[in-house]
Amino acid sequence: MNEIRRICVSTFIGLVLLMLLSVPGLAQIYQPVYDIVIRNGRVLDGAGNPWIAADVAIKDGRFVKIGRIEEKGKTEIDARGRYVSPGWIDSMDQSGYVLPQNGLAENKLLMGVTTAIGGEGGTPVPAEQVTEYFAGLERSGISINFGSYFSETQAREAVLGNDSRAPSPEELERMKAIMDLAMRSGAMGMTTALIYPPSSFAKTPELIEMAKVAGRYGGIYASHIRDEGKGLVGAVDEAIEIGEKGGLPVEIFHLKAAYQPGWGKLMNEVGIKVNDARSRGVDVAADMYLYTAGGTGLEATIPSWAFDGGPDKLLERLKDPKIRERLKGEIKTGSPGWWNIVEASGGWANIVLVNAQNKDNAKYEGKNLAQIAAEMNKDPADAAWDLVSQGNGRVLAIYHMMSEQDVETALKFPWTSIGSDAGAALKLGKVDGLGLAHPRSYGNFPRLIAEYVRKRHVLTLPDAIRKMTSWPATRLRIDSRGMIKEGLWADVVIFDYDKIQDESTYESPYRTPTGIDYVLVNGQVVIDHGKHTGAKPGHVIYGPGRRN
Repeated sequence: MNEIRRICVSTFIGLVLLMLLSVPGLAQIYQPVYDIVIRNGRVLDGAGNPWIAADVAIKDGRFVKIGRIEEKGKTEIDARGRYVSPGWIDSMDQSGYVLPQNGLAENKLLMGVTTAIGGEGGTPVPAEQVTEYFAGLERSGISINFGSYFSETQAREAVLGNDSRAPSPEELERMKAIMDLAMRSGAMGMTTALIYPPSSFAKTPELIEMAKVAGRYGGIYASHIRDEGKGLVGAVDEAIEIGEKGGLPVEIFHLKAAYQPGWGKLMNEVGIKVNDARSRGVDVAADMYLYTAGGTGLEATIPSWAFDGGPDKLLERLKDPKIRERLKGEIKTGSPGWWNIVEASGGWANIVLVNAQNKDNAKYEGKNLAQIAAEMNKDPADAAWDLVSQGNGRVLAIYHMMSEQDVETALKFPWTSIGSDAGAALKLGKVDGLGLAHPRSYGNFPRLIAEYVRKRHVLTLPDAIRKMTSWPATRLRIDSRGMIKEGLWADVVIFDYDKIQDESTYESPYRTPTGIDYVLVNGQVVIDHGKHTGAKPGHVIYGPGRRN
């Protein structure tokens, strides 16, 4: 009897549900209409507006509705007490070499980065392989959206090798043809790294002519400028001139004032220069990371002329005692065409070895060059250059050379965006693809909110989000991203304002941040409660000149 009663009740409930679902308008309430609905969040649209209380619906990878949403999603995310932001854009990334090996980009996504644009090194392949490189990323899958510049140095090396000279007219035409091919293959624009040989061997007229090629395709000129210290303002002038005469926008990579006597002064002068250029119609802006130490190879302490002819020639010169004495003298006097990074750091005590690329020298990692020199009983320059000579790869160091005051000044410029100058890690919890143990690899983006919004009140939260979303998307001509708006690709970060924190430090650079609960890329959940889901929904971001 009880069994019959249960069957009757079940049948009755089923009939009632069928009748309800047959009523127009009711079916969509009970059947999933959207792929994902994010509910009850404080939605920041990315444009710099204050947050609104709203639900966000996503279907087929895009935002389709923002507001009060009664219909269901196949996946429902409760964002109560959290902020819902567009995905964060890394304007100066270094992941190009790692993504073909590991497309998960976990350290990037755990920071909230959903789109990254490869920076000063250009593409990890020559121009004739760029099309296949991007196609390979699409085949293997990537978890973030990724695009890349092509380096002027790649074209220069292909034609001139490592020689410190200007190209002939015929050689320049060959270099321009290489840049043309890269732009037609989807590069975002032309990049340079003008403190590093052989890039530093390129003079302004050469760069202008090469920039014209990228400009014809709507590309950007993006540069690690020639001097970030005492000669910072002049280096900004050069970048502006290249953009103005080359006919294309200018992006200054990782803007900094790395020269202690100029702290509190140089950055203000840069602001005036950029604003003046913008007022006369030059599209110039900059990106920055949020630390007072830079990171690069220890070979940057060697005057540029010693690199003429390539790495083997450099090592040969370093073996010559007379040449060493000349190089040491130029650390004190300066050398034409070389940014003196030792001077910029305030001396060897502010340069810390982080990757010796040699197991016998690994004992010196974490120590500054003054300490290492004392242990070796050598002059600091000799200690540094011996480490370079003995490295089985690029020996890397951290250079403490900026001030917090200048970081704050640069953040307040409305035209600065955020770039990490760091790559995806091949393995989470390890060094990034550059081999550089710097906290920016794991903490740069949450640090903007934790340190410069919540703690220091340098920016408002809406403006901080704008600098990581709609502004870089607009700036870099990244279509249909950077805002929470119907029809745009659904890249999303859901975070707890009170808990978001960069946990990485100089001493422990591989700590992942806290307070970021979810990250979505193209409408798919990639970070769920702080864990990577394994999804690879990322897209290749092609430049405007792509023709094939």
